[in-house]
Amino acid sequence: MNRETYMKSEERGTMMSGKLTLKRLSNLDEAALLDQQFSQHFPWYKSGDYYKECLEENREGKRVTLMAFYEDQLAGCCHLLYESKYPFFQSDKIPEINDLNVFPEFRRKGIASKLFDEIESIAATTSKYIGLGVGLYKDYGNAQMMYGNRGYVMDGKGMTYNNIQVQPGHSVMVDDELLIYLVKELD
Repeated sequence: MNRETYMKSEERGTMMSGKLTLKRLSNLDEAALLDQQFSQHFPWYKSGDYYKECLEENREGKRVTLMAFYEDQLAGCCHLLYESKYPFFQSDKIPEINDLNVFPEFRRKGIASKLFDEIESIAATTSKYIGLGVGLYKDYGNAQMMYGNRGYVMDGKGMTYNNIQVQPGHSVMVDDELLIYLVKELD
């Protein structure tokens, strides 16, 4: 879906398309909703101040958090980080797509693609490139395929663990911190 397909309401920061509404995180109630819903949907998520911190970074212009609502129910969210923790993106000022999550009952409805469409559109206003990191084990298989289909390519820097390049001959844990980073040139 291209940018023109969305009906926009700048004062509310919403983008609507059929049953899907995308909204920028803008207040403490929304941060609390994200915290509550993520703790219900994902056992790995620990309730706390994460989304309050995201809200503050949104207000400071360091991050954009897009919330996806499907038929008025929170379906997931995605972030655009203007200040990546990945050294290559930092040095080249490449914004990073971060923490794309769609709740299981809302998957296979095109929500992740629509979040990406909007995040890429936002990033294109300030950057020629956008990047992301993706895990290397099976749980990330669908994401790996989606990113390739969307035109993301490996950055050529190899694997990282906690944003530090993995050196040949050294062991690392295969977990959510073992990533490969991808980039895409924006139109």
